[in-house]
Amino acid sequence: MAAYQLRFQHVFVAGGETLEIRSLLDCQQYHDPLGEAALAGISPATWPLFGQVWPSAQKLADLMQHWQIGSRRVLEIGCGLGLASLVLQRRLGDITASDCHPLTESFLCANARLNQLPQLKYGIGNWGRDNPALGEFDLIIGSDVLYERDHPAQLAGFIALHAAPAAEVLIIDPKRGNRSAFHREMAALGFSVEERIIDAPLHDGSAYSGRMLHYQRKGLPQRASA
Repeated sequence: MAAYQLRFQHVFVAGGETLEIRSLLDCQQYHDPLGEAALAGISPATWPLFGQVWPSAQKLADLMQHWQIGSRRVLEIGCGLGLASLVLQRRLGDITASDCHPLTESFLCANARLNQLPQLKYGIGNWGRDNPALGEFDLIIGSDVLYERDHPAQLAGFIALHAAPAAEVLIIDPKRGNRSAFHREMAALGFSVEERIIDAPLHDGSAYSGRMLHYQRKGLPQRASA
């Protein structure tokens, strides 16, 4: 018997394009024989969440279809199935996906193959633990990452470690109650904030209501040479 059950679905993104995605069949899946998820702080109840196609992830993927990235280094935090990362990989962007779930990387590799894309760069991104190997990024993106009360402080601390001095952060938030606390944490790091309401339906016609949280930091002033 398989350790968990899968499904394959076509996910529409802006511009009429699609992604073929391998995901978990439902939120009843759980398989952690080596205790890797438990060591990462992932409970049995939250174990399958990484493997679902979430509405806010679809909205972030739509946004990444046209967001100006140029040569900037981009990091997706809490990427799950990595829809936005796959879109940026298809655009030939310098994208690194990150998550703390032990199965995320294997699902990303499988979905890249399904879409005839090169393997994605991936790094472990556990917000409560340091990972110097990730480095710094000019643009950090994420979707529905503020659903626990302690997430604003944890995520801001992670961003403080991995955001370049001049950086931009984009979060798609489905009106969770923790965004005001996150605004305060980001302001303490020198980021300005702008919110934009997102109320257009998903591509299948399902209703969606959320906000784009857009943070920018211009960087530290240059010291004059002697």
